[in-house]
Amino acid sequence: MRQPSLNEVTESPVARSAATAAADGYGPRSATEKGGKRFVRELVDGERVDSVFLVRERARRPTRQGGEYLRVSLADATGCVEAVAWDDIETIETVCEPGAAVRVSGEYSVHQRYGPKLRLRAVRPAVDDEYDPRDLFDGPPISYERMSDQLDQLIATIQRPHLRTLVERLLAPDSEIGARWRSAPAAKHYHQAYRHGLLEHSLTVAQGVSAMAATFPGIDRDLAVVGALLHDIGKVFTYEDRGGAIEMTDRGRLHGEIALGYYTVRRAIEEIPDFPARDAEALLHIILSHHGKLELGSPVVPCTREAVLVHMIDNLGGTLGSFDRIEKQLPEGEYWSAFDRGIAAAAFFPARASAADEERTTASRASRASSAGDTGGDPDRLAA
Repeated sequence: MRQPSLNEVTESPVARSAATAAADGYGPRSATEKGGKRFVRELVDGERVDSVFLVRERARRPTRQGGEYLRVSLADATGCVEAVAWDDIETIETVCEPGAAVRVSGEYSVHQRYGPKLRLRAVRPAVDDEYDPRDLFDGPPISYERMSDQLDQLIATIQRPHLRTLVERLLAPDSEIGARWRSAPAAKHYHQAYRHGLLEHSLTVAQGVSAMAATFPGIDRDLAVVGALLHDIGKVFTYEDRGGAIEMTDRGRLHGEIALGYYTVRRAIEEIPDFPARDAEALLHIILSHHGKLELGSPVVPCTREAVLVHMIDNLGGTLGSFDRIEKQLPEGEYWSAFDRGIAAAAFFPARASAADEERTTASRASRASSAGDTGGDPDRLAA
Protein backbone atom coordinates (compact mmCIF):
# COMPACT_ATOMS: atom_id res chain seq x y z
CA MET A 1 0.00 0.00 0.00
CA ARG A 2 1.30 3.48 -0.90
CA GLN A 3 1.83 5.69 2.13
CA PRO A 4 0.35 9.18 1.63
CA SER A 5 2.84 12.03 1.75
CA LEU A 6 2.98 14.32 4.76
CA ASN A 7 1.25 17.04 2.79
CA GLU A 8 -1.81 14.87 2.16
CA VAL A 9 -4.58 15.11 4.74
CA THR A 10 -6.61 11.93 5.13
CA GLU A 11 -9.65 11.10 7.21
CA SER A 12 -8.17 7.93 8.73
CA PRO A 13 -8.96 7.60 12.48
CA VAL A 14 -6.73 5.90 15.03
CA ALA A 15 -7.42 2.28 14.20
CA ARG A 16 -5.57 0.58 17.03
CA SER A 17 -6.18 1.65 20.58
CA ALA A 18 -4.46 1.39 23.95
CA ALA A 19 -6.48 -1.77 24.51
CA THR A 20 -4.72 -3.34 21.53
CA ALA A 21 -1.37 -2.33 22.98
CA ALA A 22 -2.37 -3.89 26.28
CA ALA A 23 -3.17 -7.19 24.58
CA ASP A 24 0.15 -7.21 22.72
CA GLY A 25 2.23 -5.93 25.65
CA TYR A 26 3.13 -2.32 26.38
CA GLY A 27 6.42 -0.68 25.60
CA PRO A 28 8.54 0.18 22.60
CA ARG A 29 9.75 -2.61 20.34
CA SER A 30 13.41 -3.48 19.98
CA ALA A 31 15.58 -1.87 17.33
CA THR A 32 15.20 -4.91 15.09
CA GLU A 33 11.39 -4.79 15.36
CA LYS A 34 10.58 -1.12 15.21
CA GLY A 35 11.30 -0.46 11.55
CA GLY A 36 11.40 3.29 10.80
CA LYS A 37 9.89 4.48 14.10
CA ARG A 38 11.92 7.19 15.81
CA PHE A 39 11.25 7.34 19.55
CA VAL A 40 11.18 10.50 21.66
CA ARG A 41 14.12 9.35 23.77
CA GLU A 42 16.23 8.87 20.60
CA LEU A 43 15.83 12.40 19.22
CA VAL A 44 19.02 14.46 18.96
CA ASP A 45 19.62 18.18 18.52
CA GLY A 46 19.37 19.27 14.89
CA GLU A 47 17.61 16.12 13.70
CA ARG A 48 15.02 16.10 10.90
CA VAL A 49 12.07 14.09 12.22
CA ASP A 50 9.56 12.06 10.22
CA SER A 51 7.66 9.67 12.49
CA VAL A 52 4.32 8.78 14.10
CA PHE A 53 3.39 10.08 17.55
CA LEU A 54 0.33 10.26 19.78
CA VAL A 55 -1.23 13.67 20.48
CA ARG A 56 -1.58 14.28 24.21
CA GLU A 57 -2.51 17.96 24.30
CA ARG A 58 -2.85 20.98 22.03
CA ALA A 59 -3.33 24.66 22.75
CA ARG A 60 -3.00 27.99 20.96
CA ARG A 61 -0.63 30.49 22.53
CA PRO A 62 -0.12 34.21 21.84
CA THR A 63 3.10 35.52 20.31
CA ARG A 64 4.82 38.75 21.34
CA GLN A 65 3.84 40.26 18.00
CA GLY A 66 0.15 39.74 18.71
CA GLY A 67 -0.29 36.61 16.62
CA GLU A 68 -0.73 33.00 17.64
CA TYR A 69 1.18 29.74 17.50
CA LEU A 70 0.10 26.17 18.25
CA ARG A 71 1.71 24.12 20.99
CA VAL A 72 1.22 20.35 20.79
CA SER A 73 2.35 17.67 23.22
CA LEU A 74 3.41 14.58 21.26
CA ALA A 75 4.18 11.26 22.89
CA ASP A 76 5.12 7.65 22.40
CA ALA A 77 5.94 4.80 24.78
CA THR A 78 9.25 6.44 25.76
CA GLY A 79 8.10 9.94 26.65
CA CYS A 80 6.73 13.29 25.48
CA VAL A 81 8.11 16.13 23.39
CA GLU A 82 6.68 19.61 22.99
CA ALA A 83 6.04 20.59 19.38
CA VAL A 84 5.22 24.03 17.99
CA ALA A 85 3.63 25.16 14.75
CA TRP A 86 4.03 28.72 13.54
CA ASP A 87 2.40 28.34 10.14
CA ASP A 88 -0.90 26.85 8.96
CA ILE A 89 -1.95 26.38 12.58
CA GLU A 90 -5.65 26.00 11.72
CA THR A 91 -5.02 22.91 9.61
CA ILE A 92 -2.55 21.40 12.07
CA GLU A 93 -4.87 22.09 15.01
CA THR A 94 -7.68 20.22 13.27
CA VAL A 95 -5.46 17.18 12.66
CA CYS A 96 -3.95 17.20 16.16
CA GLU A 97 -7.02 16.04 18.04
CA PRO A 98 -5.96 14.77 21.53
CA GLY A 99 -5.73 10.99 21.36
CA ALA A 100 -5.00 10.90 17.62
CA ALA A 101 -2.01 9.15 16.07
CA VAL A 102 -0.33 11.58 13.66
CA ARG A 103 2.59 11.47 11.24
CA VAL A 104 4.72 14.58 11.73
CA SER A 105 7.59 16.15 9.89
CA GLY A 106 9.81 18.82 11.39
CA GLU A 107 13.08 19.77 13.04
CA TYR A 108 14.04 18.81 16.58
CA SER A 109 16.28 21.18 18.53
CA VAL A 110 17.40 21.72 22.11
CA HIS A 111 17.46 25.37 23.12
CA GLN A 112 19.65 26.39 26.05
CA ARG A 113 16.83 28.42 27.61
CA TYR A 114 13.61 26.84 26.30
CA GLY A 115 14.67 23.19 26.21
CA PRO A 116 13.79 20.56 23.57
CA LYS A 117 11.27 21.50 20.89
CA LEU A 118 10.00 19.94 17.67
CA ARG A 119 9.12 22.56 15.06
CA LEU A 120 6.29 21.19 12.96
CA ARG A 121 6.42 21.55 9.19
CA ALA A 122 3.66 19.12 8.21
CA VAL A 123 1.17 16.92 10.06
CA ARG A 124 -1.42 14.41 8.91
CA PRO A 125 -3.38 11.53 10.48
CA ALA A 126 -1.36 8.32 10.58
CA VAL A 127 -2.72 5.43 8.54
CA ASP A 128 -3.29 1.99 10.03
CA ASP A 129 -0.13 0.20 8.93
CA GLU A 130 2.29 3.06 9.65
CA TYR A 131 2.66 2.34 13.35
CA ASP A 132 2.37 -0.27 16.05
CA PRO A 133 0.31 0.62 19.16
CA ARG A 134 3.09 -0.76 21.36
CA ASP A 135 5.28 2.11 20.16
CA LEU A 136 2.79 4.78 21.18
CA PHE A 137 1.13 3.62 24.41
CA ASP A 138 2.92 3.28 27.72
CA GLY A 139 1.60 0.83 30.29
CA PRO A 140 2.31 -1.28 33.38
CA PRO A 141 5.31 -3.64 33.43
CA ILE A 142 3.06 -6.63 34.19
CA SER A 143 -0.14 -7.74 32.51
CA TYR A 144 -3.62 -6.65 33.54
CA GLU A 145 -4.57 -10.29 34.16
CA ARG A 146 -1.71 -10.78 36.59
CA MET A 147 -2.56 -7.59 38.47
CA SER A 148 -6.21 -8.69 38.70
CA ASP A 149 -5.15 -12.03 40.14
CA GLN A 150 -2.93 -10.32 42.70
CA LEU A 151 -5.78 -7.99 43.63
CA ASP A 152 -8.16 -10.91 44.20
CA GLN A 153 -5.56 -12.66 46.36
CA LEU A 154 -5.02 -9.54 48.46
CA ILE A 155 -8.75 -8.90 48.95
CA ALA A 156 -9.18 -12.52 50.11
CA THR A 157 -6.80 -11.80 53.03
CA ILE A 158 -9.06 -9.08 54.48
CA GLN A 159 -10.56 -10.65 57.61
CA ARG A 160 -13.38 -8.32 58.64
CA PRO A 161 -16.44 -9.14 56.48
CA HIS A 162 -17.77 -5.56 56.21
CA LEU A 163 -14.42 -4.26 54.97
CA ARG A 164 -14.04 -7.07 52.46
CA THR A 165 -17.63 -6.53 51.26
CA LEU A 166 -16.94 -2.81 50.78
CA VAL A 167 -13.90 -3.45 48.59
CA GLU A 168 -15.60 -6.19 46.60
CA ARG A 169 -18.60 -3.97 45.84
CA LEU A 170 -16.55 -0.94 44.84
CA LEU A 171 -13.85 -2.72 42.84
CA ALA A 172 -15.84 -5.51 41.17
CA PRO A 173 -14.80 -5.67 37.51
CA ASP A 174 -18.41 -5.79 36.35
CA SER A 175 -19.43 -2.66 38.28
CA GLU A 176 -19.21 0.82 36.74
CA ILE A 177 -16.79 2.18 39.34
CA GLY A 178 -14.72 -1.03 39.47
CA ALA A 179 -14.34 -1.20 35.69
CA ARG A 180 -13.22 2.43 35.55
CA TRP A 181 -10.87 1.98 38.53
CA ARG A 182 -9.17 -0.93 36.78
CA SER A 183 -8.61 0.96 33.52
CA ALA A 184 -8.03 4.55 34.69
CA PRO A 185 -4.63 6.27 34.77
CA ALA A 186 -3.10 7.09 38.15
CA ALA A 187 -2.07 10.62 37.15
CA LYS A 188 -1.94 13.03 34.25
CA HIS A 189 1.84 13.37 34.01
CA TYR A 190 4.21 12.15 36.68
CA HIS A 191 3.54 8.51 37.55
CA GLN A 192 1.55 5.66 35.99
CA ALA A 193 -0.07 8.11 33.56
CA TYR A 194 -1.45 5.35 31.36
CA ARG A 195 -4.24 2.78 31.03
CA HIS A 196 -4.45 0.48 34.12
CA GLY A 197 -2.13 2.90 35.96
CA LEU A 198 -4.53 3.41 38.87
CA LEU A 199 -4.88 -0.34 39.36
CA GLU A 200 -1.10 -0.75 39.28
CA HIS A 201 -0.49 2.12 41.72
CA SER A 202 -3.25 1.23 44.19
CA LEU A 203 -2.32 -2.45 44.17
CA THR A 204 1.39 -1.85 44.80
CA VAL A 205 0.60 0.66 47.57
CA ALA A 206 -1.74 -1.87 49.22
CA GLN A 207 0.85 -4.63 48.89
CA GLY A 208 3.47 -2.37 50.48
CA VAL A 209 1.09 -1.40 53.28
CA SER A 210 0.31 -5.07 53.92
CA ALA A 211 4.01 -5.90 54.23
CA MET A 212 4.75 -2.95 56.51
CA ALA A 213 1.75 -3.70 58.73
CA ALA A 214 3.39 -7.01 59.59
CA THR A 215 6.58 -5.18 60.59
CA PHE A 216 5.32 -2.38 62.83
CA PRO A 217 3.09 -3.17 65.84
CA GLY A 218 -0.22 -1.48 66.52
CA ILE A 219 -1.38 -1.19 62.91
CA ASP A 220 -4.85 -2.37 61.93
CA ARG A 221 -3.81 -4.31 58.83
CA ASP A 222 -7.32 -4.79 57.40
CA LEU A 223 -8.13 -1.12 57.68
CA ALA A 224 -4.78 -0.02 56.23
CA VAL A 225 -5.01 -2.37 53.22
CA VAL A 226 -8.58 -1.31 52.42
CA GLY A 227 -7.57 2.34 52.78
CA ALA A 228 -4.64 1.78 50.44
CA LEU A 229 -6.82 0.11 47.79
CA LEU A 230 -9.43 2.89 47.94
CA HIS A 231 -7.29 5.97 48.67
CA ASP A 232 -7.32 7.18 45.04
CA ILE A 233 -10.77 5.93 44.00
CA GLY A 234 -11.86 9.51 43.34
CA LYS A 235 -9.57 9.51 40.31
CA VAL A 236 -12.07 7.39 38.37
CA PHE A 237 -14.15 10.59 38.19
CA THR A 238 -11.16 12.96 37.91
CA TYR A 239 -9.36 11.73 34.78
CA GLU A 240 -10.59 10.72 31.39
CA ASP A 241 -8.42 8.70 29.01
CA ARG A 242 -9.20 9.67 25.42
CA GLY A 243 -7.18 7.22 23.38
CA GLY A 244 -4.00 7.92 25.34
CA ALA A 245 -4.65 11.64 25.92
CA ILE A 246 -5.37 12.07 29.64
CA GLU A 247 -7.70 14.97 30.42
CA MET A 248 -9.19 16.22 33.68
CA THR A 249 -12.98 16.05 33.84
CA ASP A 250 -15.21 18.92 34.91
CA ARG A 251 -15.93 17.06 38.16
CA GLY A 252 -12.22 16.59 38.75
CA ARG A 253 -11.52 20.28 38.27
CA LEU A 254 -14.48 21.45 40.35
CA HIS A 255 -14.41 18.99 43.25
CA GLY A 256 -10.97 17.33 43.33
CA GLU A 257 -10.15 13.65 43.60
CA ILE A 258 -10.08 13.54 47.41
CA ALA A 259 -13.62 14.89 47.81
CA LEU A 260 -14.88 12.62 45.04
CA GLY A 261 -13.22 9.62 46.68
CA TYR A 262 -14.59 10.49 50.13
CA TYR A 263 -18.19 10.70 48.94
CA THR A 264 -17.87 7.55 46.80
CA VAL A 265 -16.65 5.45 49.74
CA ARG A 266 -19.05 7.07 52.21
CA ARG A 267 -22.06 6.25 50.01
CA ALA A 268 -20.88 2.65 49.66
CA ILE A 269 -20.44 2.34 53.43
CA GLU A 270 -23.96 3.63 54.04
CA GLU A 271 -25.33 0.83 51.85
CA ILE A 272 -23.77 -1.89 54.03
CA PRO A 273 -25.96 -2.72 57.07
CA ASP A 274 -24.35 -2.37 60.51
CA PHE A 275 -21.02 -1.07 59.17
CA PRO A 276 -19.11 -0.15 62.35
CA ALA A 277 -18.98 3.62 62.82
CA ARG A 278 -15.39 3.61 64.09
CA ASP A 279 -14.15 1.70 61.05
CA ALA A 280 -16.04 4.12 58.79
CA GLU A 281 -14.42 7.11 60.49
CA ALA A 282 -10.94 5.62 60.34
CA LEU A 283 -11.26 4.55 56.68
CA LEU A 284 -12.64 7.90 55.50
CA HIS A 285 -9.83 9.62 57.42
CA ILE A 286 -7.27 7.66 55.39
CA ILE A 287 -8.85 8.88 52.15
CA LEU A 288 -9.09 12.49 53.31
CA SER A 289 -5.51 12.66 54.64
CA HIS A 290 -3.54 10.61 52.12
CA HIS A 291 -1.84 13.62 50.52
CA GLY A 292 -0.23 14.21 53.89
CA LYS A 293 -0.34 18.01 54.09
CA LEU A 294 -2.98 20.72 53.86
CA GLU A 295 -0.97 22.58 51.24
CA LEU A 296 -0.94 19.42 49.08
CA GLY A 297 -4.72 19.18 48.99
CA SER A 298 -5.68 17.11 52.00
CA PRO A 299 -8.31 18.78 54.22
CA VAL A 300 -6.77 17.04 57.24
CA VAL A 301 -3.33 15.61 58.03
CA PRO A 302 -2.86 11.91 58.93
CA CYS A 303 -3.83 11.36 62.57
CA THR A 304 -3.74 7.54 62.83
CA ARG A 305 -1.06 4.93 62.32
CA GLU A 306 -2.96 3.54 59.35
CA ALA A 307 -3.35 6.95 57.69
CA VAL A 308 0.35 7.74 58.16
CA LEU A 309 1.32 4.38 56.69
CA VAL A 310 -0.93 4.76 53.63
CA HIS A 311 0.32 8.31 53.04
CA MET A 312 3.97 7.26 53.26
CA ILE A 313 3.64 4.23 50.96
CA ASP A 314 1.46 6.22 48.53
CA ASN A 315 4.17 8.87 48.32
CA LEU A 316 6.83 6.19 47.88
CA GLY A 317 4.83 4.47 45.14
CA GLY A 318 4.33 7.71 43.23
CA THR A 319 8.01 8.64 43.50
CA LEU A 320 9.22 5.23 42.33
CA GLY A 321 6.67 5.42 39.51
CA SER A 322 8.34 8.67 38.46
CA PHE A 323 11.70 6.87 38.35
CA ASP A 324 10.14 4.28 36.01
CA ARG A 325 8.88 7.06 33.73
CA ILE A 326 12.25 8.85 33.74
CA GLU A 327 14.21 5.69 32.91
CA LYS A 328 11.96 4.91 29.95
CA GLN A 329 12.76 8.36 28.57
CA LEU A 330 16.54 8.03 28.86
CA PRO A 331 18.44 7.34 25.62
CA GLU A 332 20.48 4.14 25.41
CA GLY A 333 23.75 4.42 27.31
CA GLU A 334 22.73 7.35 29.54
CA TYR A 335 22.34 6.95 33.29
CA TRP A 336 21.71 10.51 34.55
CA SER A 337 18.47 12.32 33.77
CA ALA A 338 17.86 16.04 33.62
CA PHE A 339 16.11 17.68 36.58
CA ASP A 340 12.62 16.24 36.93
CA ARG A 341 9.77 17.95 38.77
CA GLY A 342 8.24 14.61 39.74
CA ILE A 343 11.15 13.82 42.06
CA ALA A 344 12.52 17.38 42.45
CA ALA A 345 15.96 16.14 41.42
CA ALA A 346 17.93 14.52 38.63
CA ALA A 347 17.71 10.71 38.66
CA PHE A 348 20.73 8.39 38.63
CA PHE A 349 20.48 4.73 37.59
CA PRO A 350 23.39 2.64 38.94
CA ALA A 351 22.61 -0.43 36.82
CA ARG A 352 22.80 1.68 33.66
CA ALA A 353 26.05 3.25 34.86
CA SER A 354 27.56 -0.21 35.49
CA ALA A 355 26.46 -1.38 32.04
CA ALA A 356 28.04 1.70 30.47
CA ASP A 357 31.29 1.07 32.41
CA GLU A 358 31.33 -2.54 31.23
CA GLU A 359 30.70 -1.49 27.64
CA ARG A 360 33.57 1.01 27.76
CA THR A 361 35.88 -1.61 29.27
CA THR A 362 34.97 -4.12 26.57
CA ALA A 363 35.50 -1.53 23.83
CA SER A 364 38.87 -0.55 25.29
CA ARG A 365 40.03 -4.17 25.41
CA ALA A 366 38.90 -4.72 21.84
CA SER A 367 40.75 -1.60 20.73
CA ARG A 368 43.97 -2.71 22.45
CA ALA A 369 43.67 -6.17 20.95
CA SER A 370 43.16 -4.67 17.48
CA SER A 371 46.15 -2.36 17.91
CA ALA A 372 48.30 -5.28 19.06
CA GLY A 373 47.25 -7.22 15.96
CA ASP A 374 48.17 -4.30 13.69
CA THR A 375 51.70 -4.22 15.17
CA GLY A 376 52.19 -7.93 14.96
CA GLY A 377 51.78 -8.23 18.71
CA ASP A 378 55.11 -6.41 19.35
CA PRO A 379 54.72 -4.53 22.67
CA ASP A 380 57.59 -2.20 21.82
CA ARG A 381 55.99 -1.11 18.56
CA LEU A 382 52.62 -0.77 20.32
CA ALA A 383 54.18 1.43 23.01
CA ALA A 384 55.99 3.52 20.41
